[in-house]
Amino acid sequence: MFQGSLVALVTPMTPDLAVDYAGLERLIEHHIQAGTDGLVIAGTTGESATLAKGEHIEVIRRACEIVAGRLPVIAGTGSNSTAQTIELSQAVDALPVDAYLVVTPYYNKPTQEGLYQHFTAIADAVAKPVMLYNVPGRTAVDLLPETVARLAQHDNIFGIKEATGDLSRVTEIKSACGDDFMLYSGDDATAREFMLLGGHGVVSVTSNVAPTQMHAMCKAAIAGNADEAAQLDAPLSALHNDLFVESNPIPVKWAVAQLGLCDGYLRLPLTELSESARPVVQAALDQAAAG
Repeated sequence: MFQGSLVALVTPMTPDLAVDYAGLERLIEHHIQAGTDGLVIAGTTGESATLAKGEHIEVIRRACEIVAGRLPVIAGTGSNSTAQTIELSQAVDALPVDAYLVVTPYYNKPTQEGLYQHFTAIADAVAKPVMLYNVPGRTAVDLLPETVARLAQHDNIFGIKEATGDLSRVTEIKSACGDDFMLYSGDDATAREFMLLGGHGVVSVTSNVAPTQMHAMCKAAIAGNADEAAQLDAPLSALHNDLFVESNPIPVKWAVAQLGLCDGYLRLPLTELSESARPVVQAALDQAAAG
């Protein structure tokens, strides 16, 4: 299955806030050249919450077309409705996506049994494998390791993006699920340690603006080369933190634009990075570039 630096790709927008498909192609080609290990399309960083269903499907379709098999493509299809998640996932199931990233239902606050039934129903309904996504800071619900262990027994659920930043979860989930279950960090600031503890990669926001460095750091960490991984990660440390100085993807969209990779337009309710935060993000970019 996948490992390494999987970029949580931003979705470029035109000035009238339509999806910028020419910009999407430039971004994807940039990541292929930079060594990124895989693409997560239409996740949180890709502003999935403000994509209409037709747009969501089209972004995934175009991404697959552009990639043309050169990188794994993981499609973000999760929502807070089990039926809607199944409907969207099935709508793109025939495309050459390699997996689905499915977030825990936000706002509803289901029980652990509800989470188990939600993910089981989705995994039963689609042909492509499912990556669970746990991010309590955004969803107000925590997918606990014991529930992950139950879900790991499903043939169509292969791993989890664990974004709590709690490194003890790596050991807990590995112990409960076994070595074949894939573990991906969803927190750039702790991703290096996550992989050194046995994780298989990171779904990364930082990779949007430092793809080559993130690829190298992940490779070293997965190989267990702790000193090399730490050396490679050090220049990225400010990005890991300061790309969240305001709600993701506000800072990273601005940072990508500063690098000339695409325009930084965002759909409401997200707004442009504040003037006061711009020097903070710029300093983090400069630190990474000086590396």
